[in-house]
Parts: sequence; C-alpha cells; structure tokens
Amino acid sequence: MSDFLELQSPAKLNLFLHIIGRRSDGYHLLQSVFQLIDWCDTIALKLIAENTIRRINPLPSVPPEQDLVVRAAQVLKDTYQVKQGVEITLDKQIPMGAGLGGGSSNAATVLIGLNHLWQLKLDLATLCKIGLQLGADVPFFLFGNNAFVEGIGEKLQLIELESQRFLVIFPGQSITTARIFQDPQLTRNHAPITIDGLFVSPPSYTSSQFGNDCESVAIQICPEVKQALAWIEANLPGSAPRMSGSGSSVFTVLDQDQTPAALERKLQNLPSGWVGRIVGGLNKNPAYNLISSE
Repeated sequence: MSDFLELQSPAKLNLFLHIIGRRSDGYHLLQSVFQLIDWCDTIALKLIAENTIRRINPLPSVPPEQDLVVRAAQVLKDTYQVKQGVEITLDKQIPMGAGLGGGSSNAATVLIGLNHLWQLKLDLATLCKIGLQLGADVPFFLFGNNAFVEGIGEKLQLIELESQRFLVIFPGQSITTARIFQDPQLTRNHAPITIDGLFVSPPSYTSSQFGNDCESVAIQICPEVKQALAWIEANLPGSAPRMSGSGSSVFTVLDQDQTPAALERKLQNLPSGWVGRIVGGLNKNPAYNLISSE
C-alpha cells in the first residue's frame, strides 16, 4: 500500500441557484444544478510516522482551526481513532470566496484520499455524513457527479449534462457566504421546480426561467460582481452571464463557434487583479473511481 497520494480537487459552477425557503435553524433551502469544471487545486497526502496532521503550506489568511483540509483530516482521524499522521500539501489555484466551491472540494478530496490511505473503507453515505459537518457543499464533491441539488445542499440526484465550455471570471474580491445569506434583502421564496421537469424538457440554463437569487444582493455588497457581468456582456453580447454560488465569480456558457484563442486575447485585458479562465465541464470528480472502489 502506497503512503503517498496526489489528487485533483475540482471547482464547480451553480448553473442556477434558487432559494426556496429557510429552516427554523436558519439554514437556507435551495435548488440548484452543480456542474463540475476542470479548474482544479492539487492536494498531496503523505503518511508520516508522527501521530499528527501537518499542513505544509498553510494559507496566510486562514487560521488552522478554519482550514478545511486540516479540519477534514482531523475529524476523520478523531472519529476513527487513527494513530497514523499525514502531511498535506495544497497547490491552491481556485480563488477563495469565489462561489466555486474550492474549500468544500478540498475538504472532500482530503476525506477521499485519507479514507484510501488509512484503509478505513468508509462508504459514500458515511463520508457524506462526515462531510456535511464541514460544509453544505462537501457531500456534492464526495458524490462525484453533476447533480440536481436540494435541501441545504445535501440532497443530491445525478443529472447528465451535455459537454460544454464556460468562461469564468473572478473579479478579485471575495464574498463570504454568511454575509450573503444573512442579508435581509435576499429572496427566499423562489417557487420550487421538479427534477422531472428538468429531465423531460432539458432546459437552457441561460434562459430567464433560471437565475441566481444571491446575485442582486452580491452586487450591492461587491460592485465588482456587476463589473464582471458587464465585462462579459460587452465582450460576448447575448451570452447571458450570471454569478456562481454566493459569488463573486461570474460565468457564461460558450457557444461552439466561439474560438478560445480570440477569447484568450480578450482575457489578457482584464482589469488588474481579475482572473479569467476558459474551462470545460467535467462529468465526474477526478477522484471518483477512488471512492467508488472502496
């Protein structure tokens, strides 16, 4: 059994995000379609003799008690009384606070990797229960497929999505999810839709039927969101961009006739501090086979 594992940790897009209610404990009820994309962090896990969790390159702005990769490793270690330590290295490429699920993906990847290296043989349902303690989006990345998502993010149904490319822009400013969901102006009564309707009539997620209920609030908190949406509209007229998750990244679906080379040249003129990428949709989390074989 190897003592080293390196895994890709993918981001996701919310093709739409509807807030349909709120639970008594304050958690919001949502409906969304989550699309995995090939914008990835890389996580390396190495077993060590010391009975400790060692983070090699911690993020300067994130204290250890809030670091999701450390927390994921610690909860797994504590729950199953693992006596072996691990060294964690994270090559961070997905922007933080961008609405792309990078932190949740990292936590899920650590759970998947350590389940394998520590030979815990935990099934998906058990890992998802652990993941939900770390964040509402973690079960999605453990699930490993594109999904129609309900509840607070824990109710997942596999959905087949056509192969698409996306333009994603992070406008250099982060937004905390808590700030969005605590805002009194957030719409919380979007009419529910059914997954049956999605399967019977495959939708165009750029249509006015779908949207992101967090977007209008995010624009008030972070004007850069509006600027990024306007940049896409100016450079790709008629493309119907929208925000992903609780922001601040925005995206649009690319037509087949839009050449990456021409768009890449435009992206070189983004405002300072912005990051723009052309990404492809993924059908599965790169670590899917690892977890499905346990």
